[in-house]
Amino acid sequence: MRPVRFLTHSSKINCMPNSQAVLSKLEQIETEMQHIKLWQENLLGAEQYDFKAAFAGDTMSFPQWLQFIFIPNVKHAAANENFPLDSQVGIMAVREFDGMDKASGLIRLLSEFDALF
Repeated sequence: MRPVRFLTHSSKINCMPNSQAVLSKLEQIETEMQHIKLWQENLLGAEQYDFKAAFAGDTMSFPQWLQFIFIPNVKHAAANENFPLDSQVGIMAVREFDGMDKASGLIRLLSEFDALF
């Protein structure tokens, strides 16, 4: 017989986020990136998509990764309701934007995105 497990307050129950909530948060992230001038008008070169490092750190900046990789991939996941079990983009934002006061709102939004999962 298997032992009974009780959930505690620290236990996290994985449930899929609501697609509308995810898309709404993405819209807020995009708007904030534009507001703080981290949104790039020019497209990336094809070679920049040939990355090997996490967060494409070897071919693009973190804001570029957010704009050209993260946001489109999350939109695709929302359309298919095929979300990952976890997100840690907010943690990466804290590291990448350390000391950049203008990015505090973006860090908050990305952390709120993580909390959806």
